[in-house]
Amino acid sequence: MNARDESLGDLPGLAIADGVATVTLQRPRVLNRMQAEDVIRLREILAEVERDAQVRVLVLTGVGRVFSAGYDLDELGERSGAIAPAGRAERPLPDFPAMTLELESLRVPTVCRLNGSVYGGATDLALSCDFRVGRSDCEMFMPASRLGLHYYTEGLIRWSHRLGTNAARRLFLTATTIKAEEMLRIGYLTDVVAPEALDGTVDALVRTLSAQAPRAVEGMKRSLNEIARGELDVAASDERHRASLASEDLREGMRAWQEKRPPVFKGR
Repeated sequence: MNARDESLGDLPGLAIADGVATVTLQRPRVLNRMQAEDVIRLREILAEVERDAQVRVLVLTGVGRVFSAGYDLDELGERSGAIAPAGRAERPLPDFPAMTLELESLRVPTVCRLNGSVYGGATDLALSCDFRVGRSDCEMFMPASRLGLHYYTEGLIRWSHRLGTNAARRLFLTATTIKAEEMLRIGYLTDVVAPEALDGTVDALVRTLSAQAPRAVEGMKRSLNEIARGELDVAASDERHRASLASEDLREGMRAWQEKRPPVFKGR
């Protein structure tokens, strides 16, 4: 697969090479704080990755010392009318919840490379990924209750089914800052590594994910997401299982197992 790199100023960038799509938040001067145009751009990127059958894994990361400081609170206040100057009409907020659901539901497995701490709405952006690898010096903070904001329902659902209601209550209702080891303990992080080991750990995980049978991974990811939400389509999941029994990938996987070699899957 040919390498492709799309950079649009300080909007999130997309680079695709060797079956891996890397999405980068690249506004480090403001700690990768997100605005409406970033949400729009991320949704465009996710739609592009969803269509590209050659992509096996997506990696989401940021530039600088913080993964993201979350959504721009000034813009949030202005668009919601909370701090808009008198006489200025409210502007609609971008559909951030829809974007996180699209990331969670993406066809391919997703890895969040937490290059630093994560705050506000960016905590849900990272949680929408299947795996989160963080530096040992990172932290997280969800300030919704301190701001007087009732968080959007999609995020509350995701936090509850991925972290459990006790962890979600603690973080949402107390606005407590927690460190990397606690993030690992509650399941927010998949792995905690020394800063110098971050790239190697992420690269190894990406290689492992890329080596699996893509159709099987896609189908099981969908079923696991549905199970977590109590929305499992049993018939569709069973049909994906039956289809895998007749797939070229299963035959290749079995041959490779017997021949003690790495399988070469084609997604068929």
